[in-house]
Amino acid sequence: MPKLPEHSGLGRPGVGVGIWIFHNDKILFSRRIGKHAHGTWALPGGHLEHGESFEDCARREAMEECGLEIHDIRLYTVTNDYFTENGKHYVTVHVVARSDSGTFKNREPEKHADFGWYAWENMPTPLMKPIENMLKQGVSPPADFMKRSKK
Repeated sequence: MPKLPEHSGLGRPGVGVGIWIFHNDKILFSRRIGKHAHGTWALPGGHLEHGESFEDCARREAMEECGLEIHDIRLYTVTNDYFTENGKHYVTVHVVARSDSGTFKNREPEKHADFGWYAWENMPTPLMKPIENMLKQGVSPPADFMKRSKK
């Protein structure tokens, strides 16, 4: 990994939470249109706030980004993600969650476009680096979780 210049101001890695929201065995993705990871497909999620649990961060970010209430939130995996294009470094905590509603609203249109539900076997591409890194780890879809997501 390249060493950051001392004047970069980036210091330690940030902590992000990526939310694998399942509804009827599909996962919610959006295409990023902001500066960071522009053009890649990503999960809802964002920065972990000081003193916030992973679960509370996931609930907050799901509501802020797409207006979804989520439940049954649990830790899935963790990735170490270095973005060479802008020198950003994140530790991403991936969580899985369920939504009883498939109805979402793009509440951050300046950052996201093209929200949609996708099957694990048919994820949109190109994927954001934390998702790519997770898949390289060989993480499998949470089969028991998917089976229980149907209402």
